Amino acid sequence: MRVDRLMLRGFRNYGEAEVCFSDGINVITGENAQGKTNLLEAVYMLAGGRSFRTRFDREMIGFDRDFAEIHADIFAAERAQHIEILLRRGLKKKITRNRVKGSGGELEDTVKAVLFCPDDLNLIRDGASARRKLMDLAICQLRPGYARLLHDYNRVYENKMRLLRDYSDDRAMMDTFDEFSDALARISAQIIRYRASFARRLAEYAAPIHSEFSGKGEILTLEYKTVSTVTDPTAAEQTIYAQILEHQRSHKAAELASGSCLTGAHKDDLEIGINGQNARAFASQGQTRTAALSLKLAERDIFLGESGEYPILLLDDVLSELDARRQEFVLNRIGGGQTFITCCEDEQIVKKTGGKVIFVASGSVKEPVCIST
Repeated sequence: MRVDRLMLRGFRNYGEAEVCFSDGINVITGENAQGKTNLLEAVYMLAGGRSFRTRFDREMIGFDRDFAEIHADIFAAERAQHIEILLRRGLKKKITRNRVKGSGGELEDTVKAVLFCPDDLNLIRDGASARRKLMDLAICQLRPGYARLLHDYNRVYENKMRLLRDYSDDRAMMDTFDEFSDALARISAQIIRYRASFARRLAEYAAPIHSEFSGKGEILTLEYKTVSTVTDPTAAEQTIYAQILEHQRSHKAAELASGSCLTGAHKDDLEIGINGQNARAFASQGQTRTAALSLKLAERDIFLGESGEYPILLLDDVLSELDARRQEFVLNRIGGGQTFITCCEDEQIVKKTGGKVIFVASGSVKEPVCIST
């Protein structure tokens, strides 16, 4: 799986740019605020039609533009393919794959990508939502249909929250309370089984990576957490559903009093431990950085095990945060698939990667450029 060629028009600070990539390591370098991460963001868009930096498509359109375009020649599913993404102000984005209208979900099924960016350094220390996002983004690419489950869950959750907020003004709204609660429980049971299964595999892959990454001095553990009545998050769906209903019954009065939804998959977390201690509370900055990157490298290995091919790996300004030994470890781990690394003009890092160097300045790709066909 790889991106061979990328063409941008009106995307972020790129007026027009075209670049060809190596099927190995690609080093995107240049001074700060020149467009390195923008180029990485455009590659990430190919793996689902969404950005890792914003929820709003309009923010990816150049200030003086009404639209932005991404065109890419890729190789996936054992054949060459072409993807086009058109972003327009005030209009829904348009995605085409091989000249046929498509969707973000179809891109997700076609291009797999694992991203590590500076925000992920906070993965360990942030709240539970950051770790749920880690699981959900990975599962969406691994399991077709999971994104629909999340969409349905969010819709039901928002309806129930609206009811909890407004029912005192309209008591008739309570007629639908049990209906929303039941739907939330049913979808939660499905989501919990997916997340628990992924968390178990992530723990198996991440532990040895973290051990080697830390010089064999640390033990990384992961434990999936959900509502207290669920005794086994990998049990049969009906079993989990019944246990969630039990939690809902015992918390109904508290939900009505607080105006908050206290039961469901939105309460899940992935508890991360280092040497038997909760990493969120006790890990040092170096430990959190090592653990977060270990999780991402483990995610990449899970994709390889599932599909037999590496996903595209995107590393945004990661190496500069690591000491020389850890840089060597990461570079030794990323062989075998296509990788994109952004870094500032650090000759030592560039030399260590041994990859193809792409220089970015003022929203232009200086070298190398493609010869269009």
